[in-house]
Amino acid sequence: MSDHDHDEGDDHGHTTESDDEHHDDHGHHHHDAGTVTAAVVTVSTSRSLEDDVSGDRVVELFESVGHDVVVRELVDDDFDGVQGTVDRLARREDTDVIVTTGGTGVTPDDVTPEAVRPLFEKRLPGFGELFRRLSYDEVGTRTVGSRATGGIADGTVVCCLPGSENAVRLGVEELILPEVGHLVGLASRDAT
Repeated sequence: MSDHDHDEGDDHGHTTESDDEHHDDHGHHHHDAGTVTAAVVTVSTSRSLEDDVSGDRVVELFESVGHDVVVRELVDDDFDGVQGTVDRLARREDTDVIVTTGGTGVTPDDVTPEAVRPLFEKRLPGFGELFRRLSYDEVGTRTVGSRATGGIADGTVVCCLPGSENAVRLGVEELILPEVGHLVGLASRDAT
């Protein structure tokens, strides 16, 4: 039997490994959410919502594909403030995903990853890994200073991005929007 025959199944109607993977993939996407509701949190001591171009960009990108932004907040670079804000938003019934911008660098007041990680029931290590891989193409080795992270908190998808507009565009367009419906559907499956 050739490799091609194995991939297509045998003449007796038995399913092969490839067929099983194909069927499992369809079942896996069965729970995908169509439209999601988002909260956007800017972590900054020096910005206001009026001059927050990165937060504006997140809102614009989500709304451009038909998602709803139900909360927009600004919080200081403060461990308790960031943690309390994300925890409160994750518990809201009308919030499927939280996107934070800022506080993911290496300065002493960059505390977003430390603040949100204790809230995660599950971490999404691939989010930060892939963000840094894609970011490398734009900023080179400077991406080693990015601590973008993601996880699930109280059944809500949480994605923490750097505060620059370019980083936000990259993270939202290339990572969050393509996968948010799938992640939200899976994260909330037990609750529905």
